[in-house]
Amino acid sequence: MAAPIAKSLSDIYSLNVDAQSQRYAHLVAKFAEIYGAKPEFVARAPGRVNIIGEHIDYCGFPVFPMAIAPDTLIAVRANGTDRVRVANVNAEKYPARDFSTADIFAIDSTVHEWSNYFKCGYRGLFEHMGRTEGAGFDALLDGTVPAGGGLSSSAAFVCATQLAVQRVNGIDLSQTELASIAAGAERYVGVNSGGMDQTASIMGQQGSALFIEFHPELRATPVKLPESTPALAFIISNTLVVSDKHVTAPVCYNLRVVETRIGALILAKHLGIADRPACKDVDPLTFKIVMDEYFTGSENASSVDSVQTWIDRLSAMLTAADQAFGAHPTGYTRKEMAAALDMSPADLGAKVHEDLFPVRADRFQLLQRAQHAFSEALRVVRFRQICESGDARTDYFSALGDLMNQSQDSCRDLFECSCAEIDELCAIARNAGSFGSRLTGAGWGGCTVHLVPQDKVKQVKQALADKYYAKRFPDLSAAQLDNALFATAPGRGACYFAL
Repeated sequence: MAAPIAKSLSDIYSLNVDAQSQRYAHLVAKFAEIYGAKPEFVARAPGRVNIIGEHIDYCGFPVFPMAIAPDTLIAVRANGTDRVRVANVNAEKYPARDFSTADIFAIDSTVHEWSNYFKCGYRGLFEHMGRTEGAGFDALLDGTVPAGGGLSSSAAFVCATQLAVQRVNGIDLSQTELASIAAGAERYVGVNSGGMDQTASIMGQQGSALFIEFHPELRATPVKLPESTPALAFIISNTLVVSDKHVTAPVCYNLRVVETRIGALILAKHLGIADRPACKDVDPLTFKIVMDEYFTGSENASSVDSVQTWIDRLSAMLTAADQAFGAHPTGYTRKEMAAALDMSPADLGAKVHEDLFPVRADRFQLLQRAQHAFSEALRVVRFRQICESGDARTDYFSALGDLMNQSQDSCRDLFECSCAEIDELCAIARNAGSFGSRLTGAGWGGCTVHLVPQDKVKQVKQALADKYYAKRFPDLSAAQLDNALFATAPGRGACYFAL
């Protein structure tokens, strides 16, 4: 299925359509002011909130996000030249850039430059198509996904760019292709992305979350949230602590990726399957591949999609991880990891591509990262099972909220990607009526998500406003607070808006 075309803003947004109409009108008028003509179309890609399943997409395990209303818009018009001109409505912070259709491929990942993400989308698409040059065009961006907030601003940017670039150049790829290309494109700025953010942005559906699987192939299954009285609602609250994956990657995001990659290599050897082609000839090796290969030929191999099969296999992997890494509860040195794999530290670094994704650490916490990955995948599977149960006797708030709270505990204690501000927001929300509160996104700052009965949304938001924002950020304007603290529902994925 190709990216859809929306003819009405009400087809895209379920709330605040009038405000969005004014925003689009301003974008079109600003475009005409800068470039002397109106845009031909607008490409739009949303951010996402991950309800549960943190830091496991790059382990190959399923996740459970939903698209949200905050998004990136790119107004576009072909200009008949070999220049790609890119501007931003926030020109003071993001100055305009001008590239040729040849030099736009050059990306310096050591420089933190906003237009690099635009280049990522452009380059990823053209490399996939085997092309080196395309049509010139003018573009104007407007983004409402907070940067570094854990709601995938970079993915929204890259995905919207891909939509813009493909339409100008007469390309029409499927949503699955676009999501896969976008997931790989962020590597050009040194971020080892797992694919959840881009898939949720491209393939989101209004009214449904997505159960996204990555191995053996990308698959997104819409899952309706259960009906209840009062209705389920989600609140997003931003810590306003910015965690930029590009800047902190060597000691945060990319380090966790490398820890899970090395963990998968050692676990495969522990299980005696490291020399099988499925493990030996794949790059990267993930925990999901190790699990699947270990159970190849087992009695229930034909029912790999069943919930009980997931539960049985993930539980077995938790036990195996404890056995494989339990002798190093305080972590491994590089030499110890290399020795466990019968290779030199230099060869190990090359194996996990540290030349592309450098990391810094004295000790690598393989036990804790594996425990989180397998237990978090279990929580995702159970979350979907509860949503689809259709059992009117289920207390959905308690059942789903407990899983979200367990996820936050694991992110804080095992994956160590929480922070004091996240913990504080979660505590305030739970005390005010949230059933489940957890970080969402990479963590180390950014946003939190809270499962709240619809009739308690105002109460929980007020508690967060009074006890967190008023104390930590007393100078926030009303508009800034609205951007940091809001209720949300599953929204539509990426699309074009016809002007």
